Amino acid sequence: MAWFARPAARAWSCPPEPAEAQAFHASLPGYATTPLHELASLADELGVGRVFVKDESARLGLPAFKALGASWAVHRALAERAANSGAPSGPVTLVTATDGNHGRAVARFARLLGQRAHVFVSGGVHPAASAAIASEGAEVTQVAGPYDDAVRRAADAAADGPATLLVQDSAWPGYERIPRWIVEGYSTLFTEVDAQLAAAGAGPPDLVAVPVGVGSLAQAAVTHYRSRPAGRPAPSLLSVEPEAAPCVIESLTRGELTGVVTGDTAMAGLNCGTPSSLAWPYLRCGIDAAVAVTDAAGARAARALAALGVSSGPCGAAPLAGVRAALTGAGAEDRRAALGLGPASTLVLLSTEGADANPHHQEP
Repeated sequence: MAWFARPAARAWSCPPEPAEAQAFHASLPGYATTPLHELASLADELGVGRVFVKDESARLGLPAFKALGASWAVHRALAERAANSGAPSGPVTLVTATDGNHGRAVARFARLLGQRAHVFVSGGVHPAASAAIASEGAEVTQVAGPYDDAVRRAADAAADGPATLLVQDSAWPGYERIPRWIVEGYSTLFTEVDAQLAAAGAGPPDLVAVPVGVGSLAQAAVTHYRSRPAGRPAPSLLSVEPEAAPCVIESLTRGELTGVVTGDTAMAGLNCGTPSSLAWPYLRCGIDAAVAVTDAAGARAARALAALGVSSGPCGAAPLAGVRAALTGAGAEDRRAALGLGPASTLVLLSTEGADANPHHQEP
């Protein structure tokens, strides 16, 4: 098992995220707070006090959390464009690369706002997920290579003219403003979790487990939980990624932004070779631990969640696979200590997609 830990991360702090995104999301038709399920049997299994799963299987009419970032970023980008007197009039083509859920979210909000969308889909994405993107009215271009290749193709296509706009959820030097808005959009998820935990009488979490691809959701988690008021306990943050694409754990281990060659994985939404340059400083300083899990472990986690009434795809089930790897088996006592966990701890697992989002066959 690939494992990295740095308990000093809990002492790091950063400025809070802007508050405007949540009010924007609340104004959207169909907005509702997604469920936070308490699963007592998982708490018993993991030897902790309480376990909650944030269920993003139905977010703004889509089967994944990505709608939060895409909607806010598209809103901000189009508003900025409209305010620019030199910008050409008429519809814009929103261009993006995806390994599944982000592309559909961009395509959905492009359609709702009367814009066009062109989505580059990386290899390994389930045909049903590609068809769902096309059903939103988007032009879909299949890319035979990995996610990083699709990102390059999308960036090249978006440079074709003034009527195109790249809406990518990964950043690189010179392209960071729209990815920053996407991260801001994800903050709504964590604000909801705060209120839901309080309503359940649980208090702040002791551990939050986050699936990571390029790391933008993990950046939002770090920003939210590392900007707490002085004196308020900070949770441990655990990033979870597939063994086939361990770009974050490799970067953390090396201490520098590092790209990896990715392989095949059912966790298509996490199959990314290079962390976002915008996310990396937050991950480097604010993540307590990272773990890489197998597809088989992810499949077992998805089945366990389904049996407990939570629809979760391979990416959404990764946090459960990750905490199982961290808190059980040989060396678990040391890993628990690194995460600051005890028998009364509260865990929050982010199930970022439903089973219908990217329905790869899962190995038994």
